[in-house]
Amino acid sequence: MVSRSIKEVTDIIREHLAPRHIRFPNTANEINRIKEGFFLKHRIGGVVGCIDCTHVPILAPAEADEDHPPIVYYNRKGYYSLNVQLICDVNMKILAAKSQFPGSVHDSAIWAASIIRTNVERKFREGNNIWLMGDSGYPLEPWLLTPILGAQPGTPEARYTLRHSQTRNVIERCNGLLKMRFRCLSKKLLYHPIRVGKIVYAAVVLHNLAIDFNLNDLNDEEHLIIDNDGT
Repeated sequence: MVSRSIKEVTDIIREHLAPRHIRFPNTANEINRIKEGFFLKHRIGGVVGCIDCTHVPILAPAEADEDHPPIVYYNRKGYYSLNVQLICDVNMKILAAKSQFPGSVHDSAIWAASIIRTNVERKFREGNNIWLMGDSGYPLEPWLLTPILGAQPGTPEARYTLRHSQTRNVIERCNGLLKMRFRCLSKKLLYHPIRVGKIVYAAVVLHNLAIDFNLNDLNDEEHLIIDNDGT
């Protein structure tokens, strides 16, 4: 009965609320609003989101499930999971989520398969100065800025990397806030991977609604989990 209710509720949230509450900026006004938010806080122009992945533990799929072999869900940290890609704005609102990839899939591979990558690249090539910020697990691209590892102190590269880290920290805080709001995402969800992916996506919708309605009672810097659980 509980399992059926979870299915019905998550499906309703995904079908009826997600299209309105998980939206990557598309219009000039939407893009400029997000760019302005990052610039006002971190003095870096052109940023339309910060990207990272986080692992959601799952029950190992059955060995007989040929479409979902357990081995592909076994991540480098030694447990079964989904590797969930999230992109957020400066206020920790999630602009895009991909929650169907197995735990063994690297962050960069999820990004390569993302429609958001295609959209950002297209807008960049059309002359828009926009980019995302990701950690060193991602490839450096004109539309995806990564840190400069080993930058010498006092150099422009070091100053850039420091500012990059300060800006990108919001996605780690966002991942942590999402898991604080929905503690089940930090525990082993005892459902099929497809169902877990839908639960995660529904949680993202509710997280965004909480931000839209200023229900940020968990957004306390002293208690907020910093999640850097990506691949």
